[in-house]
Amino acid sequence: MNEIVIVKPEKCVGCNACVRSCPAPEANITKQLSDGRFITSVNPDKCIACGECVKVCNHGARDYIDDTEECMSHVIKEKLIIMAAPAIKSVFPNKWKGILNWFRKQGCTVIDVGFGADICTWAHVRAIEQNSVNNIITQPCAAIVKYIETYQPKVLKNLSPIHSPVGCGATYIKKYLRRTNPIALLSPCIAKKEEFLETGLVDYNVTFKKLMEYFDRNGITIPIDSETGFDYKFDELQGQMGSVYPRPGGLRDNLWLHNPDINVTTSEGVHKVYPELEMYAKMSESKHPQVFDVLSCEFGCNVGPGTGTTQSVFDVMTTMRNVEAEAKSRRKSSGLMGRGEDRLFKKFDEELRLADFFRTYKPAMPTPMPTEAQLDPIFEKMGKHTPNDRKYDCHACGYKSCRDMAIAIYRGLNTPSNCIVHAKSILLARHSALTKQHERLAEITAECLEMSAKLKENITNINQSMSNINDSTTATEERAGVVKDLLENVVEFCRQNPTMDEDSVEQLTGILETTIDAFSSLDDNVTTTLESSGVVKTTIADITKLIEDINNTLVKSEEKGENKENSEDEKSE
Repeated sequence: MNEIVIVKPEKCVGCNACVRSCPAPEANITKQLSDGRFITSVNPDKCIACGECVKVCNHGARDYIDDTEECMSHVIKEKLIIMAAPAIKSVFPNKWKGILNWFRKQGCTVIDVGFGADICTWAHVRAIEQNSVNNIITQPCAAIVKYIETYQPKVLKNLSPIHSPVGCGATYIKKYLRRTNPIALLSPCIAKKEEFLETGLVDYNVTFKKLMEYFDRNGITIPIDSETGFDYKFDELQGQMGSVYPRPGGLRDNLWLHNPDINVTTSEGVHKVYPELEMYAKMSESKHPQVFDVLSCEFGCNVGPGTGTTQSVFDVMTTMRNVEAEAKSRRKSSGLMGRGEDRLFKKFDEELRLADFFRTYKPAMPTPMPTEAQLDPIFEKMGKHTPNDRKYDCHACGYKSCRDMAIAIYRGLNTPSNCIVHAKSILLARHSALTKQHERLAEITAECLEMSAKLKENITNINQSMSNINDSTTATEERAGVVKDLLENVVEFCRQNPTMDEDSVEQLTGILETTIDAFSSLDDNVTTTLESSGVVKTTIADITKLIEDINNTLVKSEEKGENKENSEDEKSE
């Protein structure tokens, strides 16, 4: 497992832009974290390192790893061979010579990949002439090669067996120059690392972007080139027309320069070339062009994901036209208008062996496609119950269709919660439930307010009754004192008049009548107190009942809400 494209989880916002742009259907794994966020990581075994996700991520969550740091730590002690991709001229139009001079000052040998591209063109032309190849897909693009190996292995037989320009150049260095020094490529492409791991021809893939970051971190300043033009004294031959390979159709233009009758079809850009490769795989061999010239990047290698360029496509194409004009001026051939025998090709015919520039490929085992029966429960989990639901195809998840999303979920690469239509349906259901709960809460609030009013009335009654009890108690105490005084007077009077006459009896009778009246008043106060106590007791009972009613109302509401929520969850599931 070789990790090239990497993810910074703390910066991932789950926008699905990476999934949407990725041509590799199994390269991304989206999961939902415990805090509800969605994070999309990379499956290195299925990633083709095209770098499209790095380009489209606006949040800085995607990046890539190349060999810049490791290469620069060995640049002096190992006397590296530096292979410079032709795109260096369009990416650094005013500094490319200065960059190469810096490496040369470190003791490195500097080789032009454009020369390897010329070998690549020669090998294709000769192989087509000899019928060694037929109906081929070009392979200078390492991302295309990885895609076919991983996802379309049945068209590997069509993938050109001839090395890429870098592979041809490295083979020339090793077999014909017999150099054994480690080789580093200055490259616009992050996928080249995959090619080097398979072929073993190049040791370090140093992308332009990471190289400039290294220079900036280490305070290395590259001066503006003092000389204009695109001629440079490489340590071996400088490439000729191979220098235009980085532009769309560059290989095609080279083939047509030597044989304009070759049937060539081109395709570039992730949203075009990969669907067309899928179409190519389904077509009959008779419909295939002789050469299908393909590039993953829409505007070619000049604006690849490893360039970090600020040049517009118009700037790049202007540079390429100037590079082409300069290369044509150095090209030598017999005949008029350059249409005779190419002298460089004649040199290749004399010195090179075609078979030395052939390579093999490593097909991967494709992941089996799930059956419709296996996808049915996935669709159900996504809340897609009808045929129309399953063809909603809003693309918000990043996939081309709901079916592709269901396949990804089946393979463990995504989750139903990441389906925005499904998520919206759940939110709408929960919103409806919340609305009903809010209505019920309003009803409960009204009931509780009504009961509260009754409680306030009962509390007022209690306060009034308590006041009555206090008043009655005070009056009873006063009257009890009067009775006591009267009875004491009766006792004293009887003691003083042991023998009563009529007047004494009448006087005693008056005292006793007064005592009886006092007792009557005392009895009335006691009755009032008892009545007030009864009111208090009854009111307290009413309050207790009201409290029980409120409690029961709240409990029933809670149980009803829980049952409703469970019902909604079951429906959503």
